[in-house]
Amino acid sequence: MRTATAIIDFQALAHNYKIIKSYAPNSKVLAVLKANAYGHGLERIAKALPQADAFGVARLDEAIALRKAGIFQPIVLLEGFFSPDELTLLSEYNLETIIHSKEQLAAIDKAHLDSPIKVWLKIDTGMHRLGISPADFTSFYHALEQSKNVQSDIILMSHLGCADDLNDSTTAIQLNVFKQLTSSKHECSLANSAGICGWPETHFDWVRPGLMLYGVSPMLQPSDQKKALQPVMTLKSSLISIRRINEGDSVGYGSFWTSAKDTYIGVIAIGYGDGYPRHAENGTPIYINGRIVPIIGRVSMDMITVDLGEGAAGKINDKVGDEATLWGVELPIEQIAMRATTIPYELLCNISRRVHITIKK
Repeated sequence: MRTATAIIDFQALAHNYKIIKSYAPNSKVLAVLKANAYGHGLERIAKALPQADAFGVARLDEAIALRKAGIFQPIVLLEGFFSPDELTLLSEYNLETIIHSKEQLAAIDKAHLDSPIKVWLKIDTGMHRLGISPADFTSFYHALEQSKNVQSDIILMSHLGCADDLNDSTTAIQLNVFKQLTSSKHECSLANSAGICGWPETHFDWVRPGLMLYGVSPMLQPSDQKKALQPVMTLKSSLISIRRINEGDSVGYGSFWTSAKDTYIGVIAIGYGDGYPRHAENGTPIYINGRIVPIIGRVSMDMITVDLGEGAAGKINDKVGDEATLWGVELPIEQIAMRATTIPYELLCNISRRVHITIKK
């Protein structure tokens, strides 16, 4: 019998990387590993991607952990550094940083570094989260170009806010702003996962895949079946109890679900303590023994309940110890996210450390 286990498939990871390169064959790949590689394991995913041209993380401690794990590819801080004293560590560990604010620019100007650092200058082309104003681009770029603490090969970048929707005009507007500010003299980066899949003109010199690297479509309406991504994580657990209940019996906290018929229910050893979404509604699918069965009742910290059905002649073939798939190869994570009113990103990132990890090579 197995408790909550996440199976990480390195072959699927390599497959997805090839898909990314097929979309953007002339671009270098910055593989995004923030949030513990979307719940898949920071160091293990980096080591499984020796073909990546660079890695992107959100925090300095993530970058240092990769260096200490023996990762030698370029590593970029996607939110930049948070305080001036971090600049010494960037130089020491040979890390690259995004610059998106006047405070960061001032800190670099005043720093005393043993060697200059590589900088990615982030421009706000319309998402209005991080990035310098287009009106400030010339002055920022000139200041970085003149700084003794900055390497000369500055990369220009921005971030797409609506690329997952092919019918939204925002991406075209952002692309136009970006192209007006950049030139062929600069290396450029604009495409996230959705940009890679849906907007070829955004690929430029560097693409930055995140979600699609882990086998989840970034598009609102995925349609390209010829370039199907493969889930890198499959989340499984086991049935730990099976019992028969009668019509009118209620299940779980708050009597959240009441049976309309005599049936069998199964209890699976996983819950929100493992990262399974507490707000998964009645009917959320679970894959058991070749079929889909629905969640019934509220998700608990350590358990969920499912309706196994009446079976033929009032009997079922399921037994205690049988495997249940919560998402992965047999059950797309997008379906779970929809029934839990969230997004696949959150489900992957919320996997807790008590979940056992198994590597499939």
